[in-house]
Amino acid sequence: MTKHKAGLVSVSFRPYSVDEIVRATKESGLTCIEWGSDVHAPCNDKERLCEIVRLQEENGIYCSSYGTYFSLGVNDISELSEYINAAKILGTNILRLWCGNKNCNEYSDEEKEYLFGQAKIAAELAEKRNVYMCMECHNNSYTETLEGALELMKAVDSEHFGMYWQPNQNISFEKNVQYAKEISKYVKCVHVFYWKDREKHPLHEAVQMWKEYLVCFESQTNFLLEFMPDDRLESLKNESAALFEILGE
Repeated sequence: MTKHKAGLVSVSFRPYSVDEIVRATKESGLTCIEWGSDVHAPCNDKERLCEIVRLQEENGIYCSSYGTYFSLGVNDISELSEYINAAKILGTNILRLWCGNKNCNEYSDEEKEYLFGQAKIAAELAEKRNVYMCMECHNNSYTETLEGALELMKAVDSEHFGMYWQPNQNISFEKNVQYAKEISKYVKCVHVFYWKDREKHPLHEAVQMWKEYLVCFESQTNFLLEFMPDDRLESLKNESAALFEILGE
């Protein structure tokens, strides 16, 4: 049995209801969901958050992580407390954040100093609240590249400040493997999908590629399906089957 956890990112299905997503997750054999703060789990809607918890409990699903759209250096740092409160209601201590809004090479010294200062404040808050602030390695953010991500992790130097990982379709497979391998010790969650340029493809076409990514992650990690090749909820069973094959289940 794999040590990793198989789940789903709710933003894969923005047009669908929370109830539909929970039931489809259960039927597909997945065990956890990363709820997105933009549509399904707004941080300021306690009633909705509690309804999600009820549905999770009824269906044997848990919340792996909270996918916020908070961006360090862009949004007011004081907003983080409300996101942490929401994550705790959902039952997770992992929050996904973005770090800045451009590649690390585009930051001036002054901008970088401010961004890193905000990151350190976030890390201190995370430690006080016993949660983990994890940066997505997303395009147009400071952690788009391995170099930017490692620089940030070393500068903040906190057990409560970490990373997500996902392949970047704009760089080579070899470079993606290098990024995964060198950042893995900081990673709590991995977003799983198969893209070529801007086109989404079924995950079963990339099983062998993903098995090589998997080797990079030695400690327990959440592997979460993000995006369906056709954006349809009906495709979740096939994508889940490919994920289970990758994880060796």
